[in-house]
Amino acid sequence: MDTDTDTDMDTGAERDGGFAGFVGVLGGVGPLATILYMERVVRLTDAARDQDHVDMMVLQHATVPDRTAFVLGRSPDDPGPVLAADARRLAGAGAGFLVLPCNTAHAFAGAIAAATRVPLLSAVDVTVSAVLARDTWTGRFSGPRPEAVGLLATEGTVASGVYADAFGARGIKTLVPDVAGQAAVTSLVYDGVKAGRGGDLTALDGVIADLRRRGAAAVVLGCTELSVAAEATPPHLLPGVVLVDSLDELARATVLRAGRRLRSDE
Repeated sequence: MDTDTDTDMDTGAERDGGFAGFVGVLGGVGPLATILYMERVVRLTDAARDQDHVDMMVLQHATVPDRTAFVLGRSPDDPGPVLAADARRLAGAGAGFLVLPCNTAHAFAGAIAAATRVPLLSAVDVTVSAVLARDTWTGRFSGPRPEAVGLLATEGTVASGVYADAFGARGIKTLVPDVAGQAAVTSLVYDGVKAGRGGDLTALDGVIADLRRRGAAAVVLGCTELSVAAEATPPHLLPGVVLVDSLDELARATVLRAGRRLRSDE
């Protein structure tokens, strides 16, 4: 019998030092973004010792089929069953909830939900909530609630509509780059970060400027590879741009969902 298809029953997590209820990370999509997500969780946690941090089990499954390629019909390899099997593995090990530090993979959230009763903390939902949060627009940033936001993401995320649907349900329009702009985003994600060549968001300064001219009050980094690029971007290079980073928001939500506190300086 293939144990990967078992339901989310206890497999000994309780007897392994009380590790039940940890955060199950569906990682490897992509690998570097998963590592950055884990680092952000650690740095965002109000902790004075090891034991104050969030318990996590990370499945760094880099060979999950390409999400964008499948969504766009360029590949027959469906990531859904693979992600579902990984969710069952983490659930069976005792995960209290799951996270998926890949926006495009949220197009397969239904397959994950059908595979296990353990809930998925949605990066899309927490990012949309961050845009809507009162302190975003009346505290850190001034101005009225946004009527439109720009979205920088993979072609797969854009085509799946996960952000457009979520923002649209709240009366906010989602603006995406034109063809040339999307090509620049794709290049930074695939030819830069995923290929190990790095890069920063200054490669997209023209794309961001265009989104702002079209009415985007904020720009969502809706790809965790772009979060990696943002890490390498000096803040002064994009003055006045309100960036909402999906990886940051997922990390913050993870800390809180796990019952820990955020650092007071965050």
